[in-house]
Amino acid sequence: MSSCIRAPAATARCSRRLGQARSAERWAWSGYRGLPWRDLPRRFGTWKTVHDTPRMWSADGTWERILQAVQADADTEGRIDWSLVGVDSTVCRAHQHAAGAREKAPRKPGKRTRPAQHRPDEALGRSRGGLSTNIHLAGDGGLRPLALLVTPGQWGAAPQLIPVLERVRIPRPAGGRPRTRPDHLSGDKAYSSRRDRRYLRRRQIGQTIPEPENQPANRQRRGSAGGRPTGFDAARYTRRNEVDRLINKLKIKRAVAMRFDKRAYVFHGTVTLAAIRLWLR
Repeated sequence: MSSCIRAPAATARCSRRLGQARSAERWAWSGYRGLPWRDLPRRFGTWKTVHDTPRMWSADGTWERILQAVQADADTEGRIDWSLVGVDSTVCRAHQHAAGAREKAPRKPGKRTRPAQHRPDEALGRSRGGLSTNIHLAGDGGLRPLALLVTPGQWGAAPQLIPVLERVRIPRPAGGRPRTRPDHLSGDKAYSSRRDRRYLRRRQIGQTIPEPENQPANRQRRGSAGGRPTGFDAARYTRRNEVDRLINKLKIKRAVAMRFDKRAYVFHGTVTLAAIRLWLR
């Protein structure tokens, strides 16, 4: 606050940051209700300002940097449970207003580069229930997300295991390489593929993933070429519900449970903001 008193430039900078923080807070308030921007209460100010600032933060990666910062603080204090990290995915229905984005790819405000989380398909796909988006995530034992990824609704869970784990990157403020590898991983039968298990073994990550009924029979039929039976810890698998409870916490926010954003990078920012709020509790 003293820097804001000394120099006019610093005063303007502090005021601008304070206004951006208030816009983000109002954006989170409206996101929990999923109301149209033009219906935002007048006490929050101009709806256009509340709408634009968080979208810029979604485009330039500000939400991801904030999430990494709070995760780094939690890891320094020993509040991240690396003993068992769960992976799962959930389907979010897309509102009719989420469709119809412009075919021209978006750009960062004032720059010629595209947002980091931009997808040409806008993470919209058709499943049995209509337009939908999948959220793939990895969460620690404390019911908080470590990494997330949005894809079209018809995309399967198993092919996204590796991209999600590659996004786990917790910085170390004291120096050194970021932590990217959990001690153990838990997933349901959808992640029981030879590709995923080979990736986990290569990275020396323990795995507790049950097999579908057809996989043991196929392995026995192939003989020695089928490989060794996979291990399964039933006692450890009882913690499988942690990632399901994490998804329930995220989808309390109506803007996450039902997608209203046309652009994939904006929806990714909405889910990231919901994750930040879980870490700050």
